[in-house]
Amino acid sequence: MKIKEFLGSTVLDKNAYEIGKVSNVDFDTATGKIENITLTLQKNIFSKDEVEISFEDIATIGAYVILNKEIPKEADVAEEKDEEEAKTVEVEIEDE
Repeated sequence: MKIKEFLGSTVLDKNAYEIGKVSNVDFDTATGKIENITLTLQKNIFSKDEVEISFEDIATIGAYVILNKEIPKEADVAEEKDEEEAKTVEVEIEDE
């Protein structure tokens, strides 16, 4: 398979749910092996999220890229981001 054919491939999680498309591929320049792929998750027409997946998490590559792991739904990803942002608290200390 050529890299042009791989980019844009539909990605399915281990439950065969379509989660996105391959948007980028990172290679080890010394060995030529794929290290990571970047998936673009389509949330709606104006918003996209990207997720980086390790090559070890890919089960098969063919007509579809099938992962051996489950990727959370877009709503779950958004909730996780909101929780992470909620954990960050800025505090100002004033000298008297």
